[in-house]
Amino acid sequence: MNQTELYQKALELSGLTVLQLAQQLNLSPPNGLVTAKGWFGQAIELFLGVQAGCSPVPDFPQLQIELKTIPVNQKGQVIESTYVTTLPLMNHQQFIWHESTCYKKLQNVLWIPFEGDKHLPFLQRRIGQAILWSPSDEQYDILKSDWEHIIEWVLMGKIEQITGSIGQYLHIRPKAAHSRVLTKSIGHEGEIIQTLPRGFYLRTALTQQIILKA
Repeated sequence: MNQTELYQKALELSGLTVLQLAQQLNLSPPNGLVTAKGWFGQAIELFLGVQAGCSPVPDFPQLQIELKTIPVNQKGQVIESTYVTTLPLMNHQQFIWHESTCYKKLQNVLWIPFEGDKHLPFLQRRIGQAILWSPSDEQYDILKSDWEHIIEWVLMGKIEQITGSIGQYLHIRPKAAHSRVLTKSIGHEGEIIQTLPRGFYLRTALTQQIILKA
């Protein structure tokens, strides 16, 4: 499958309800909203033939394209930030922008918008038109700057001081099931400390631009 074929396949999702997608794939839809988001993402992956699984590479490695679903409200406004990948805390190779998983996953993204208003029954929510996006020069520069700023703080041992307010387009948030899940990082004196895992997220300030310009 080439890029054009993948995009054409993604366009087939446009207008389908979640229930219709489940029927096409012969899947049993989730019973409740708690598991709905994960199920929906997996169903989209199955429909499009995602190859990478949980590997730290784009979902379509041969095409270097990442797949992201994105919830929007009835006004076309993005509802929430979008998870990209985990924040590297000890992997020195990942401290180089062009070698990082974040860089690789943001070069080309296939966005699948869908209705995310909570008052809509999940199975009746519709899928929007797919968007194949690569960052503009300006967007790229801002993403790179945000990433480098955050990584600089990690290297300086300031992981506990990084807040969600840092970063114009890219910021970090805790990424763990609960507070007892800890991982290793660098302390302010260069020592190894235990801290919460964190992930990179795209702010709606960027993803709204992508949706509006589609």
